[in-house]
Formats: sequence, C-alpha cells, structure tokens
Amino acid sequence: MNRALRVTAPAVLVVVAFAALIAALQFGGAAAAPLLNDPGAGVRWGLPAAKLIVNLGAAGMIGSLVLVCFGLSDREKEQSAALDVAAASAGVMTVASAVTGFLTYLSVTGIPVSDSREFSDGLSSFITSISLGQAWLWTTLMAATVTVLCFAVRNKSILAFVTIFALVTLLPMAQQGHAAGTSGHDQAVTALGLHLVFAAVWLGGLLTVVIVHRTLTGARLVTVIERYSTLAIVCFVVVAASGYMSAELRIGTLANLLTPYGILVLVKAAALVALGLFGVLQRRWLIERLRSGGDRRVFWWLVTAELAFMGIASGAAAALARTATPVAEVLGKAPTPAEILTGDPLPPPVTALRYLTSFNVDLLWLLACAFGTFFYLAGVWRLHRRGDRWPVLRTVSWVAGMLLLLYVTNGGINVYEKYLFSAHMTAHMVLTMMIPVLLVPGAPVTLAARAIHKRTDDSRGPREWILWAVHSKVAAVLANPIVAAVLFVGSLWVFYFSPIFSWATTDHIGHEWMIIHFIITGYLFVQSLIGIDPVPYRAPYPLRLVLLLATMGFHAFFGIVIMNSTGLFLADWYGAMGRTWGQTPMGDQQTAGGIAWSIGEIPTLALAIAVALQWARSDEKESRRRDRNADRTGDAELNEYNAQLARLAERD
Repeated sequence: MNRALRVTAPAVLVVVAFAALIAALQFGGAAAAPLLNDPGAGVRWGLPAAKLIVNLGAAGMIGSLVLVCFGLSDREKEQSAALDVAAASAGVMTVASAVTGFLTYLSVTGIPVSDSREFSDGLSSFITSISLGQAWLWTTLMAATVTVLCFAVRNKSILAFVTIFALVTLLPMAQQGHAAGTSGHDQAVTALGLHLVFAAVWLGGLLTVVIVHRTLTGARLVTVIERYSTLAIVCFVVVAASGYMSAELRIGTLANLLTPYGILVLVKAAALVALGLFGVLQRRWLIERLRSGGDRRVFWWLVTAELAFMGIASGAAAALARTATPVAEVLGKAPTPAEILTGDPLPPPVTALRYLTSFNVDLLWLLACAFGTFFYLAGVWRLHRRGDRWPVLRTVSWVAGMLLLLYVTNGGINVYEKYLFSAHMTAHMVLTMMIPVLLVPGAPVTLAARAIHKRTDDSRGPREWILWAVHSKVAAVLANPIVAAVLFVGSLWVFYFSPIFSWATTDHIGHEWMIIHFIITGYLFVQSLIGIDPVPYRAPYPLRLVLLLATMGFHAFFGIVIMNSTGLFLADWYGAMGRTWGQTPMGDQQTAGGIAWSIGEIPTLALAIAVALQWARSDEKESRRRDRNADRTGDAELNEYNAQLARLAERD
C-alpha cells in the first residue's frame, strides 16, 4: 500500500491537472489559433502545459521546505526525505521555467524555431532586455539555485532562509498575469502573489506528506498531519481571499460569470470549496481516527481524492492565465497622466471625510492585520482557559495597533498616498511612530512564549522560531538601543535622499517593502524604550530619555529640511500627475515637511511619559526590594556599611 500510494497519489494529481488543463483550454478558447501571428499548435498547447509544470514544481519545492521548517524533526529521516522532494521539485521547476521562457518568446514573436543568427539574437534580447523574458530568466536561475541549496543545506536555521528565497522565486510570476484593466494593477499583483505562495504551500505540503509518509511511523504520522492541517487552514483562507479579489478584478460584473473565463473561475471555486470540505473532514474525523489506531486506508484514499481536486484547480488556474478576461486590459480612451504613472485614475479631491471613509484594499495587510489580531486573541483565550491572567490593556493596545495599521494600509491614506506627498508622509509617520507605540506594549513575544505549546521532538513551531529570532545574534545587534535609534533616524535620510524613495513610490513591491521597513525600525526603537518583551540588553532609563530626545531632535530637523527645500521631490511623479485640485505639488511638499515635524509630538510625549513611569516604578520596586531585604536581615547591609566606616575611622 505504501509504495502504491507514493506512486498513485502524485500520478493522480498530474493526470487530473493535465486533463483539466486540456479541457479548460478547449472550453475557453485559449489554445485556438489566432487570426494573425500564429506561433503554431505546439506553442499554443505547450506553453500552458509548461506553465502548469512550473506551478507543480514550485508547489513541491515550497510546500516541502515549509513543512521542513514547521513540521518535521531534525533527528528523523523525514527531513532528509522532504529535502529530496524539494530538490527534485526545484529541478523540475528549473527545466520547466526555461522551457516556458523559450515558448513565451515563440508565442510573443511568432518566429519559427531555426538555427539562424537572427533567431538566437532575438531570443537573447528577449531574455535579457524585455521584462517578460527577464522574469522567466530570473525564475529559472533562482529555481536552479534552490535546487543546489536543497542538496547542500541541512541546518534548520539556514533552511529558513532557503525557504524565504524559494518563496521569492514566485515574485517574477506574480508580476506577470493580467493587469485587470486600467486600474487595480497593484491589487492584482498582490492577489496573484498571495495565491501562488499559499496554493504552493497547500498543495506541496500535502504532496510531501504523501511521498515521505514511509518515514513517518506510528504516532509520528498523526503529529505531522496535524501540523500540516494547521498550515492548510491558513492557506485555504488566503487562497480563497486572493482568488476572490483576482476574480473581482478580472470579471467585473455578475453577468461576466457566464463567459468562458467566468465559468472556469466557477469551476476553480467549486474545487476550492470541495478542498475546504476535505479539510474539515480531515481535522474533525480522520485525524482522530488515525490517533485511535483506525484503518489508515480510508485516510489515504481521501488524500488521493484531495490531490485530484487540487489537480482540477491547478489545471484550471494554468488555463485561466491564457484565457481572455471579460474585463478588457486596454484603455478605451486616452489615459490621463495619473493613469499613465499609476495605472489608476486620479481620485476625487481630498477632504477629511474622504480620508476617513474611502478605502483602497491592500490584501496583504488586510490579511496580516486579520491574522495578527486573531492569533493574539487566540493566545489570550488559551491563557484564560488555562487559568493564567493576561493584562487587558495589553490586548487593547495590540488590537488598536492592528486596527490603525489596517486603516493606514487600506483606508483613505492609501487612496491618496500615490498622488500626494503629504499623504505619503502621513503614512510614514503613523507607520514608524504611532503604530509601534501601540504594538510594543502588547508584548506579543511574551504572549507567544506563554501560549504556544512547546515542542519536544527537535522540530520548530511558531514558538521555537520566535524565540530563536529573539535570541539570535542579529536580534541582539538590532535591539541595542543605540543601533535601534540610528536605524530609526538614519532611515529617514537614506530613504528620502536616495533612489529608494522613487522605488518605494513608483513600484508596488517597493511600496510593500517600505511599509515593512518603517514598521520594523519603529518597533525596534519603541521596544528599546518601553518594551516588555525580553531583549539581550536593556538600557538604563537616563540613556533611554537621552536617546528619545536626540532622535526626536533629528526627526524635527528632517521635517524642517523638507519644508525649506526649494526643489520638488520626485518631480516626474508628484509634479506630473495632472492634479487640478488641492495644493500645488510644492505646497503639498511643504505640508509634508510640517507633518514630519509635528506629527511626532504626540507619540514622543507618550513615549517620554511611559519611560518616566517605568523609571519611577523601577525605583519603587527597587526600594521595596531593599526594604524587604532589610526587614529579613535586620538591616544587615546598613549595619555592615556603618561598621566599615567605623573601621576606617579607627585606622585613621
């Protein structure tokens, strides 16, 4: 049964996936010969087939690596077997990516394959100079690198970075896809990226469990399946949310659901619902059945059926990437300057009400805030059920920080951030100064250490990874108060007076990096001042106040420099939007400088008060400790000190 399962289940996945791909291509007309520039049937059918193999290879690579990091033990054969799966899958992805890039060139140009100099020069120019060709070149090179690393690396900590690098291999593919018409490009990129990553973890994780299950004996199999099941729940939520957003952008109206593209989306959605039902059945019945020693054949037949539905979803997804969407991806009229620069139309004039009520969804941060709030509250609830107490103010502070982060990344500020320097600066100040002031008192590391179950099988779960990160040498350097202050202040100058500002403003990936960077630098600085979570070094209170005052002085000086600048920052962006409402670009820039100067006053005052209160409480605790020690020892320390003075006097 074991050997048959190892062959049958992956074979079912591949066969069903290709069958679904062929049916979807035929139904949607994606493989039909175009009227002009037909690359040939081999390219029309071969390109989506190669892309499907890329997706399956990426799933095997990423799913197995994630399972190694979060579910498998170092001391068992299971980790080596899973890394073999990752290496083989990465190798398949490497070859398939190279083939896909080659077929993409043939599809775009319509040039037949030949050994002529013209053909080779065109192909070389495509993969080195054209963004589409460069994307597949980078995907191929990165997948090849992961293949080598999976063979060479066995250390769990280093494997975490290999896993992150493997996730990055999906970035070029996420930036391709449909642009969703004249607007929504950023949302489409985010949704597609999340969809690719979490679908890969979901599919690849299950496939890895099937392939390496011979190394999982007895109760070990149940443990690994439970851990995979937890990952699968998260993946289901993200895949469903990102799939909905992608469908919303590409379909537009309910009537378009009856188009070939819409029907294929419905097929994929039906497969997703079926997979969700499989997950519920797995967690609520089959895992208990396995734990009690029941017949495992039912479970493995269910896994095979689940892989079959994953094959349907994978085949439909590969076909959808080649199928024309109901929403046209071309502009129906001459684009405005704002549409040329941002891909989105210029929003209406800014007002206080629009700042509060309008929204521009960033699915990445919407999900991050939702999961951050849910898991924090789940941890508090677990402590409560165990009889432990957790301060209510910490919970309130954390939830408030998550809500503020949700607003900044999805609300009115995110609507106008591309068009107004002042809105961008407001987002920066809130991300780096206000949100950390709310998140740090929530003490998430302390909560995780207390609420998440400790593992004893040499595997690493969320608790182990969090504590590893907190106690690492890198964290010891970054958490140093002086280093944190330098990063906090230095980031302002490096960011705005270097090409990083342009990248973070004009590129969606740069924008997401900017948010992460500002939150981290702000969090490190606030943690060094008022943090509750454990850190390698805690600065004395006088040094904390000095650092706070010094950094705020530099911060105010930065705002004054922006206000007094005579040149326009990113003139080819903020000065070229064609905006006819609001302040002039230069006036808006001066407002941004004023925001940088003034908006930090409230969090600075809050931090100063918090440091002072902690200082007073620390002195009070020290005084009480000394009083208790004096009562316990009969003022032994004081008596010894007086005796020492007496001996010195006698000697003199």
